[in-house]
Amino acid sequence: MLDFVTYKMKILITSATSKLSQQLTTDLSADHQIRLTDLVDFETDFDFVQSDLGHESETDELVKNIDTIIHLATLPLALLENPDDLENLEIDFLTRCTYNLLYAAVAQNISNFVFASTLQLFAKLDQNLTIGPNWRPRPTTDLFPLSRHLGEFVCREFAREGQINVSIIRLGDTIDEDTIGAFRQAINSTDKWKITHI
Repeated sequence: MLDFVTYKMKILITSATSKLSQQLTTDLSADHQIRLTDLVDFETDFDFVQSDLGHESETDELVKNIDTIIHLATLPLALLENPDDLENLEIDFLTRCTYNLLYAAVAQNISNFVFASTLQLFAKLDQNLTIGPNWRPRPTTDLFPLSRHLGEFVCREFAREGQINVSIIRLGDTIDEDTIGAFRQAINSTDKWKITHI
């Protein structure tokens, strides 16, 4: 009788200090090998690399030997508590740093990139509407949805080049089993571009 071994993916999860990162790490580590990263230092039993996600070779090293990246794109609370220049920091993190991470991922032939966005992109619309993934976002000028909207644009350009599968998961206010399930599906997606609403 053949003995089948389940392949353990090597998954990089950003924003290690966030609640969602910790929940995903707990869930996914049962089946996969996890590496965590964040802008600030973080104590964890998992493989952790502090990174600014800059243009330097450190970002290339961060994604080396990784199969899939989950980019939660959430700034650490320690930085959010200091409002000085927060607007520039948030937009830079969601655009330039997302670009750097995707660029390094493509260079390393990583198969899947999952980007956590928000349903707040539709805050201008009637709350009674059932909004699907094909709806055009209508973000306000508030920093949180606007920066994620810009981050989605960066992801879409990489998806158009066809060198990496990109999944966008637009999250609501609650993290539950459906949320974790959506990320589990996304890390195995074969779609070049997919948007999921949770």
